[in-house]
Amino acid sequence: MSREPKSVRGLPIRRTRILLVDEDARDRDHYCRMLHDSGFAVQTCSDFADAARLLGTERFDCAIVSQGSPRFRGRIVLEQSIAGDRYRPVVILSRHHDVRCYVEAMQLGAVDYLEKPVSTVEMVRAVTTHLQSRRTAA
Repeated sequence: MSREPKSVRGLPIRRTRILLVDEDARDRDHYCRMLHDSGFAVQTCSDFADAARLLGTERFDCAIVSQGSPRFRGRIVLEQSIAGDRYRPVVILSRHHDVRCYVEAMQLGAVDYLEKPVSTVEMVRAVTTHLQSRRTAA
């Protein structure tokens, strides 16, 4: 049985699409399951350059991107996401909080910066809060 409603008052419902980008396979699989089980349609990517290209060809409502390294390798995905849709929320995940990367991410347009491990409640809160803001802004 699908958890997703087919329509409301005869109008089709489109499931929220999230692009999840993380080089760490275990983290990527964990967060993918977490988001999917919370009702989101999730597409994963392990490569930052591939994810940036994907943002140019497919529609996503939100992007969740691993920082990638102290050099902030996920920056390319953040920049491509903002360039393609300035209202699309981008959440950055980090293994270790790095103030320099935090400041850079927020200045480039990220809406949140979460330190791993992220609980289901924290992840869903971040996504839904920022998607509501997107709907208000658009």
